[in-house]
Order: sequence, then structure tokens, then C-alpha cells
Amino acid sequence: MSTPYPFTAVVGQDDLRLALLLNAVSPAVGGVLVRGEKGTAKSTAVRALATLLPEIGVVPGCRFSCDPIAPDPTCPDAPHEPGVAMSRPARMVELPVGASEDRLVGALDIERALAEGVKAFEPGLLAAAHRGILYVDEVNLLHDHLVDLLLDAAAMGASYIEREGVSVRHAARFLLVGTMNPEEGELRPQLLDRFGLTVEVAASREPDQRVEVVRRRLAYDDDPAAFAASWGDEETAVRQRIVAARTLLPRVRLGDSALRQIATVCSAFEVDGMRADIVMARTATALAAWAGRTDVLAEDVRQAALLALPHRRRRNPFDAPGLDEDKLDQTLEEFSDSSGDDDPGPDGDGGGPGGGGGRPEPDEGPAGDGADAGARPEEGEGEPAPGGAGEQSPVRAAEPFRTKALSVPGIGEGAAGRRSRARTEHGRTTGARRPQGALTKLHLAATVQAAAPHQRARGRSGRGLVVRRDDLRQATREGREGNLVLFVVDASGSMAARQRMSAVKGAVLSLLLDAYQRRDKVGLVTFRGSAADVALPPTSSVDAAAARLESLPTGGRTPLAAGLLKAHDVLRVERLRDPARRALVVVVTDGRATGGPEPVALASRAARLFAAEGIASVVVDCESGPVRLGLAGQLADELGGTAVTLDELRADSIAGLVKDVQRRAA
Repeated sequence: MSTPYPFTAVVGQDDLRLALLLNAVSPAVGGVLVRGEKGTAKSTAVRALATLLPEIGVVPGCRFSCDPIAPDPTCPDAPHEPGVAMSRPARMVELPVGASEDRLVGALDIERALAEGVKAFEPGLLAAAHRGILYVDEVNLLHDHLVDLLLDAAAMGASYIEREGVSVRHAARFLLVGTMNPEEGELRPQLLDRFGLTVEVAASREPDQRVEVVRRRLAYDDDPAAFAASWGDEETAVRQRIVAARTLLPRVRLGDSALRQIATVCSAFEVDGMRADIVMARTATALAAWAGRTDVLAEDVRQAALLALPHRRRRNPFDAPGLDEDKLDQTLEEFSDSSGDDDPGPDGDGGGPGGGGGRPEPDEGPAGDGADAGARPEEGEGEPAPGGAGEQSPVRAAEPFRTKALSVPGIGEGAAGRRSRARTEHGRTTGARRPQGALTKLHLAATVQAAAPHQRARGRSGRGLVVRRDDLRQATREGREGNLVLFVVDASGSMAARQRMSAVKGAVLSLLLDAYQRRDKVGLVTFRGSAADVALPPTSSVDAAAARLESLPTGGRTPLAAGLLKAHDVLRVERLRDPARRALVVVVTDGRATGGPEPVALASRAARLFAAEGIASVVVDCESGPVRLGLAGQLADELGGTAVTLDELRADSIAGLVKDVQRRAA
């Protein structure tokens, strides 16, 4: 077994180390979600924590790590012989991103159950992680149904498995740690809320600290055992402190004053539900125990808020989690003034805002700036270089709205999502087939039908049905898949006419919101002047796409052909990387083609490439005004897709839906 990197040798990352240690002291805190860029010691710190956890006593031979002092009476391996125990280190179990549901929760051997009548259960990773650490790297890339199962087990402390009439329940209490890179996509808000604490990590910008990181890592790589031994005293001290804090934890007093501080802070940040209050209370108690105190102070409440609230505060879909520390300090100070509490207050220098505001709004140019420049191709659609005189300042996107449903026709087999029909492991049963590999979802009726004609030849006696391996049938299911939605946005001067770009950005932002809700990957191609650019390669982070859209400049001619060809190249490369994920191309334009030689003919030729390959496409017609040329509709015909206007794209305004809900509630 390789020697893990020492926990105490991790340079910096104080919040990360504190959050992990608090969960080691009190697993009831609910785990940690670590968000940060790649190469910031996220995985290293988590793996190092496992070596600090005290050894645990287990019942010998129990596959579910039952505690010999209080064994689980409902354990599948019960009954256990009393008084028999053995010690072993706490485990750290890693859940791969590509794991199946059966690998996570366990599986029943359906073939043995049918052929031999044996109800055999094979435990999964949840059972292996009981009383240890369950680590999920890149948790944001895990399928949603697996995240649901994982978080339900973490919340209930038990795992329930139902398979073809057989029910199994076993204890599953573990320290849940997930890591993720936000650039690869965000977790859904309802899943974020299930993690107790969250920590943002980033590489240090201090040269001395970066030098120390490299120096320690090189020393560890040269001789892991010697490097770990050099940190042995520090590791032992932290291990002893964890044991002492666990012993002290039941005696920590959480007074009414601290509870009111917690409630005041949660109300000030408008968090939904009561989970935030409960997690803050448990975290503040663990902080006091870690500090060797039996009373929770205001400083514990403040630190608990910084760890438990950033991912729970109410925010827009494309806003990153964060907490305004100035507001936090002000809230605690006002509470202290109003309550007359003598507890020490938080430090006054709480630092700057922690990213709790909304998206930054770029400066908007004068209302009439360039309004006439792109009204007609012959008026002002010059060939300015990016940043040149013909470029106009980015405009703010209009208010997003709920869009009509757009989907890819046919049935795919791509990643789980909510946009288009697909053959999946989860969904409604549509048929049966012979199993290819291990049988996972039995189609009982098809299995009986396959076995029935052979009963006389098999010497069937009595009422039993003789079933052989060849009779087994796998259920085929149909669910929904997530697509690659590639936005091809016209940013030319004609799109800036009559302040049209604000509405266009609002429409694309609305479509991005729809992609976020439907589990899609997104990409962004823009074209203007004389060329097209890939503003954002295909990614799961719709937040990055929204940020690029916000700063999108406009101006110049309309190289429609270049935009379509660039989009075609992006799809070709993405098809090599992920052949199963189907694409939906959304072209946002007024249909004019004015850039390059023979612009109209080249645009038509490029559009026919999409039609020839059967790529699903939608053209969002942005043409406005009393006189319309219908060029976007012609482009849609050549693409083999459909055209919708901005008005037709809109279903109901989000603001209108909120007002309607409020009116009904009143």
C-alpha cells in the first residue's frame, strides 16, 4: 500500500482542512463539498484525512462493519456473536464517476435467485464506507440518480435496497466528501443543500507559498516513507486532538443566545428550509469542541456560517456560491447590540465581500450608440477588427424567460438528462432483450414467455417453472438524455440595430437556463466582422457560457457561412470525444449574410452540410421591424431544421410566473 501524503504537510488551504477536521470530530455535520480549480490539493487532503481517523472496532466477518458494542440488529449478516471484536483502520472508499447503481448500493444475484432460489445480496460501496469516509471525486459529473441515492443514505444513515420483491436494509453512516471543478458544471441547488459544508479552494498567488508546495511535493515523491515519518509528530498531535474533541463534544453547550444568532444569520441570508440552521448548530458545536471549549461563542457561529451558508443562500441560477462577509459581520453586530449579549463578537476586519452578489453588469453604452449603424447591410457594416472603431460596447441581457421545449428527434443513448428521448437504465420499460453481460434489470414477463415453451422438454414437475440462463431477459428502458446544445450567435452590426442585441442575449440566456435544467452540455460560437470564434468549447458549465455571453461585443458584417462552418468543426471534434451525445444546434440570427465573398451562396452551402448529416437545428429569428425579409426561415429550411421567432420562443416570463404564484398564495 502506498504511503499517503501527510495531512499536516498540506500547505495553506486552512478552510479545507478545518472543514474536514470538523466532520472527523462530528460526522453529523453532514460532509464537505470542496469546490476549486484543478491542482489545488483537494484529493490529497481528503485521502490524507483517512490516516488521521482513529481505528474502529468491528464484528469479525461482518461485511457491514457493525460495531461490536452495539451491533445493528437488522444487519443482513446478523445475528452477531456478543463480545467478539477486532480493530481495523477506518476505510476511505472512493466512488468512481462511472459507477452503476448496483455498485453503489449493492446488488441481488438475480440469476441465482431464479435458477437456484437463493436470495443472495452482494454489498456495495455504501456498506464498505460505513463508519469511514466515502469520497466522490468530480461529484458534479456523477449521474443525478446516484447523487440522490448517495445523499439520501448520508442523511438517513442507512441504505435501502429493493430488488424484485427482496428488501435489504443496512446501516450506512459515513463522512461524505465530494470534490468538484466548477468549470465542468455545477451541482443542482437541491443537491448542494444536502452537503453540510462547502469550501472554495484556489492555488496561492504568493510565490513563497508556491515554492513551499513544490518543495514538499518533490520531497514526498523522492521518498514517501521518509517524508511521512518527518511529519509523524504533527500527525500524531492532530490525531490525538480529534479523539479529545470527540470526547468533549457531548458536553458542549449550545445556548439560546447562540441559537438565536444562528437563526438571525440564516434569516438575513434568506436560506431555504431549516437544514442550514441545523448544520450551523452542529458545526458551531464541533468548532467549540475542536477549540477545547464547552461553550459555543459568537466566533464559532461566524465560522460556521462561512462554511455552511455559501452554497445555501438564495441566488440566481448562474451565480457562483459565496457569502458576503461584510453583511455577515453586520448581522452579528446588530444582533449583539439588540440582545446585549456579552459573548465576544466577530473580528471587525472580516475581509471583503465573498462573492455573494449577482453577476457583474457590464457598462452599457449610450442608448443611441450604433443604433443606425447596423440597420441595413449597406449602412455601417464595415470590416472593423475586434476592438476597432466599429465595435460596440457589450449590452446587458434582457430578463430571462421560460422557453418552449426544444429537443433532438429520434432516440439516443447518451448521458442521462432531461431533453431528448433515450435508451437508459432508468425510465419506463419499453421492451426486453437478451442480456449483454451481467443481468441488471429483469423483465419478468419476457423471461417467463421465453421459458414457457420448453417446460415439457425440461421435465417440469409440480407447479414450479424451470428457468435457465438462456431464458433470462433484460428489460429495455426509455428515459431522457442530455444533449450538446451548441449556440451559434450572430454578433454583427445588424444584430445591434434597434437595441436588438439586448433581447437576443436575453433569449440565449433563457436557452442557457433551459440547458442548465435539462442537464445539457453547452458550447458557444459567435460570428461577426470577417470571422467566427469559439467563445466557449463544449462544456458542462453553463455558468461559463452565461459569463461569455454577458461580455459579448457586437459590430461589423455578418459572416454567416464562417459561423456555420466553425460550428460544424466543433461538432465534428465533439463527436470524436463523445459519440453517444447528440447535438442540437441553435442558430441565433436575423438570417443576413454579408461577410466574405459570395456570402449568401457560401452560407447556403454550409447550411446544407448540417442537413446532409441529419444534425438537429433550430433557427431563432431575430429579425424585427415592420418590414421583414424572412431570411432566417430560409436558413432553417436549408439546415433541415425549424425556425422560431423571439416571440414564439417565449413561453411565460419568469417574473410573470413568480407574480402568478404570489397572487395565488395571497
